[in-house]
Amino acid sequence: MRSFTIGKNDAGQRLDKFLEKSMPLLPKNLMYKYIRLKRIKLNRKRCEISTRLCEGDVLELYINDEFFDKKGSDKPFLSAPKSLEIVYEDENIMLLYKKVGLVVHDDESGGYDTLINRVLHYLYDKGEYSPENELSFTPSLCNRLDRNTEGIVICAKTAEALRIMNQKIKDRELSKKYLCVTIGVPSPKEQTATAYLEKNEQTKTVKISSHKTERNKTIITKYRVLQEKGRLALLEVDLITGRTHQIRAHLAYLGYPLLGDGKYGSNADNRQYGVKTQALCSHSLSFDFKTDAGVLSYLDGKTFSVDSPWFVREFFDSI
Repeated sequence: MRSFTIGKNDAGQRLDKFLEKSMPLLPKNLMYKYIRLKRIKLNRKRCEISTRLCEGDVLELYINDEFFDKKGSDKPFLSAPKSLEIVYEDENIMLLYKKVGLVVHDDESGGYDTLINRVLHYLYDKGEYSPENELSFTPSLCNRLDRNTEGIVICAKTAEALRIMNQKIKDRELSKKYLCVTIGVPSPKEQTATAYLEKNEQTKTVKISSHKTERNKTIITKYRVLQEKGRLALLEVDLITGRTHQIRAHLAYLGYPLLGDGKYGSNADNRQYGVKTQALCSHSLSFDFKTDAGVLSYLDGKTFSVDSPWFVREFFDSI
């Protein structure tokens, strides 16, 4: 028999959802059977799969050791550097500046050096995260950026902060603004453009169209030109929708590909300017809550931004 005491980060979950995350080796059919046979008890009493866990509850599991994951015995995140560029941090969240070349999560390369692993290493060394003491929660990133896009990424340090932040992002109560450089000066110099995007999983690209189909999704991209220099234009972009490769593909579809973008842009133009990395940065994040934000209410009305990215310093005046 093993017992778990439910902590703050595990409270509020249904019993079955908690067991699925904390005991991935236990098949669902056995989980339901063991609950029915009272081999899984909550506070020494019978429980149901829909029972909501509360902080301080004691969960007792009379099941074989083979179903218990050895969580905490292996810490792959310790193989990642713990160096981070922190824009803001408090007890609930971190705002991180991800540089070009760093992936946010594990990918097909199988490397340990990811943004989330750096975060876990950092928090582990600070004593704010210990996998041995967390039954079902791990600090998590709330948004993501492509490997070759830099900018602000949000990390939730607690389960409550993660739940609230994910809901606020879904409800569009956060505003993220991007800086980018296009080859060609957009005309008009300010507009809100609508199109339709279809994702190709095989090629890892997207296709933009002016017509709606059953397979594509609406995209809305708002931009304005900040500066011009020859054929280049510095834009600030506000994503009304947030789809895969939206800024890169939509601006290329309009006839103004991003400088340095080898997938949707012009390699000949990129070579002319000596640029191998797409000129795109998520440089500003604003919190504009329309509904209650609980423990994150103090963020309402705040805006965080980063210094001018490399392409602004190289091709334009500072902003």
